[in-house]
Amino acid sequence: MPKLQASLHNHGNRRKAKPQPQSEPAPPRANDRQVGGAHYKAHRYETWDVILDWNLGYLDGNAVKYLSRWRLKGGLQDLKKARHYIDKLIETVEAAQANGSVPDVAVHDRGTK
Repeated sequence: MPKLQASLHNHGNRRKAKPQPQSEPAPPRANDRQVGGAHYKAHRYETWDVILDWNLGYLDGNAVKYLSRWRLKGGLQDLKKARHYIDKLIETVEAAQANGSVPDVAVHDRGTK
């Protein structure tokens, strides 16, 4: 049998390759989608990334959040909210210092220093 005919003849006898299961697409990263207003996407850096990078805690992190958005969302109200969180942070630090302890409420440990 000539090569071409043999090739055509054997072609029908080849096993068909099993289709490989397709991997699930990776879910979108949190930074790739926005829930709520676009006021956080207006900046070069996402506020929560700054909060994590700077190793901020709840009180100072919320102050930064409100300071980062006040021009685009809440105006004076957001500035007052930021001040409220800063006032609580100051009270907490002052109370810790008065007790002779190190105020650690402002920092959460991500294992990096």
